[in-house]
Amino acid sequence: MIQNRSEMLSRSECNVLRGIAIIGIFLHNYCHWLGPIVKENEYQYFQHNVDWLNQVMVNPDLNLPFHLISFFGHYGVPVFLFLSAYGLVLKYEAKPHLETSTQMFSITGKKLPNIGDALRFIRYHYLKLFKMMIVGFVAFTMLDYITPGPHHYQTLDIIAQLGMFNNVLPEPDHIIWPGPYWFFGLMLQLYIVYRLFLYRRHWGITVGMMVICIAIQLCLDPEGEPMNRYRYNFMGGMLPFGLGILYARYGEKILMTFHHNVANLCGVIFCCSLIYSLSGSMLGWTFVPALICLLCILLVKTLAGFSWLGCVFKTLEWMGGISAALFVCHPITRKIFIPISRHGDMYAGLLLYIVSSICLAWLFSQLMKKIPNPKMK
Repeated sequence: MIQNRSEMLSRSECNVLRGIAIIGIFLHNYCHWLGPIVKENEYQYFQHNVDWLNQVMVNPDLNLPFHLISFFGHYGVPVFLFLSAYGLVLKYEAKPHLETSTQMFSITGKKLPNIGDALRFIRYHYLKLFKMMIVGFVAFTMLDYITPGPHHYQTLDIIAQLGMFNNVLPEPDHIIWPGPYWFFGLMLQLYIVYRLFLYRRHWGITVGMMVICIAIQLCLDPEGEPMNRYRYNFMGGMLPFGLGILYARYGEKILMTFHHNVANLCGVIFCCSLIYSLSGSMLGWTFVPALICLLCILLVKTLAGFSWLGCVFKTLEWMGGISAALFVCHPITRKIFIPISRHGDMYAGLLLYIVSSICLAWLFSQLMKKIPNPKMK
């Protein structure tokens, strides 16, 4: 049973979550390209990176914000996965079934997904992703080839990016360029998984898939290439995606804390300390995305609960409104301004990158509105 929307995350709160997530992502994708800055454990777990972070925390310097953003900023991705799953449930499961034609039945008499409707669903969401991706991809590739150090695309790399199946190719971190665009392939996979296996299904199927994906990950070499490829694909994002589905269906029954501002604030502090602690081990690192989603929800509820934080709430809400455009355009501004930071002016380069990225994202958002939206036919 899906809860009443007013008792869950409001539209404004969802935009604030998007704002928090995109700020983490676009700042991370600048900071982690700087040589002396701590590197993240995103697709693989490297104990060296954890030790490096602990060292700079014990002996902080002026670059401490760069270190923290580089190490933790990529966790904006699980927040987007959580929100995507949450939105899918509210959009499709609170309405009549998507199936409009004759259902197919198995030999047990149970309904099976109508292939035609499933394909229409997948086509619709592929086109939505493509509309967002193509604007940034075209602009980036043109800039990339007229600036120093262009990426050398292979024919298959381009086709795979446009088809959003580059995540499944060998060594995806060497062929996906710009790097953040791996997210499009991940989202397409999760849309397919949702429509074929999770849509209007028993909660146990969602939990079962989450458990299986986590169990397999725990069996992999944390620094190995199999772990890298595994986490580039839907299996690595199943935990936050599944939590988004479950929260949309049952969230208010589980998380009543959100009605108490002081409890929310204490929850934020507790989550921050737990995330830092769990990031120090392979087992704990596996479950950090779940805590990141909880942290961000608690943070949004805290911001919404204190009127004196209204300005921060509105700013993050606006950032959430341009999050899609900011995601696709920030690789462009990064390539232009990151040499400034690499040559020693760390904060000057970062500030120019932030201002330019936000302005360009606003322009991109206006351009993307001109592209016709796909229709579910």
